[in-house]
Amino acid sequence: MAYVIGDACVSCGSCADACPVGAISEGEGKYEINADACLECGSCAAQCPMSAITEGE
Repeated sequence: MAYVIGDACVSCGSCADACPVGAISEGEGKYEINADACLECGSCAAQCPMSAITEGE
């Protein structure tokens, strides 16, 4: 399952910088992960200072 970014996101951009395939972009109010491009590596979740990124269902 691809990772997802929850409402705790403060749009700092740390996750986008950490993504090796550029699957994360700034959305409306928070960053968003393109599920089709996500490698499920967890790099973004490890970099998120708000713990807003979790594995999707």
